[in-house]
Amino acid sequence: MQRCLTLASKGLGNTYPNPLVGAVVVYNGKVIGEGWHKKAGGPHAEVFAIESVKDKSKLAKSTLVVSLEPCSHYGKTPPCSKLIVESGIQHVVVGMKDPFDAVHGRGIKHLQNCGIKVEVGVLENQCRELNKRFLSIVEKKRPYIILKWAACQDGFLAPEQHKEGQPYWITEPPAQQLVHKWRAEEQAILVGRKTIEADNPQLNVRLWSGKQPTKLIIDPSCKVKADSKIFQSKENIYIYNNKKQESHQNIHHILVDFNNETLTQIMKHLHKVGIQSLIVEGGADTLRHFIDNRIWDEARVLIGQKKLSKGLREPKINKDFKFVKESMCGVDKIRFFKNPTCD
Repeated sequence: MQRCLTLASKGLGNTYPNPLVGAVVVYNGKVIGEGWHKKAGGPHAEVFAIESVKDKSKLAKSTLVVSLEPCSHYGKTPPCSKLIVESGIQHVVVGMKDPFDAVHGRGIKHLQNCGIKVEVGVLENQCRELNKRFLSIVEKKRPYIILKWAACQDGFLAPEQHKEGQPYWITEPPAQQLVHKWRAEEQAILVGRKTIEADNPQLNVRLWSGKQPTKLIIDPSCKVKADSKIFQSKENIYIYNNKKQESHQNIHHILVDFNNETLTQIMKHLHKVGIQSLIVEGGADTLRHFIDNRIWDEARVLIGQKKLSKGLREPKINKDFKFVKESMCGVDKIRFFKNPTCD
């Protein structure tokens, strides 16, 4: 099962809206086939694993180990439970049930009805952690939310004054590249209007290979300038505002009542359009809004070598922040936190 999880993680950032899944075929204690779900619309992990077995006569005496319950419905691909039955495999080990309504328990039941022995719940906690994004959109009806910011050693995000439209870099290039890797792993990225005005960011993954994230902007009065770099993106851009509801090509203005649980409304819209994960990159007011409303799951705080003495303060880390670990990226520190109130 641990090998399944390792394989499944290779698909991170490429399988949305599908979950991450890995599978191995074991014969006489040895792995003879393996695979993972590589991208949405493509073959599932079980298909790759079974097809990779060179001697198909061994399948009848093999065990299929898979991190998530095999699907039992026709989507963009045929049901995997049907393939497993046809392969002759008589033993299946499943990491966890699929909570998605179209699958939940049905894949396991189909296998059992066909005389296949099924074991469920192996490394289940690790399987849930792997698919925390998929589980969030299914169970919480909102994306998995990661807060991210970079602060100086004395807790400032930026100086009191810096040239508008140009970012103030706190971290060094290795950490900047790591942030682009993080962006490629998540489905969307969100900032407030002030961040667009102050830094004029592209919010892309130019320092890493991978899919570009959907861009989200909180801009109540639609003040973001049309020539801002973010609008060079070909991906969908959602602008949450209280002025208009309209779409033009890839730019969508979404009407929100800013006097009534703003983030809840935004979460409902993201659930509706199928956004499973979201990285919130600022600014300070936007981050505080998520923190104050306890609508976040994970925080990643980068700490650079600079000191400012005064300027824009970073969000306050309160009792909801459960420290997980600290690591280094070059000369910069990264502190990881979880929100236990969202577990």
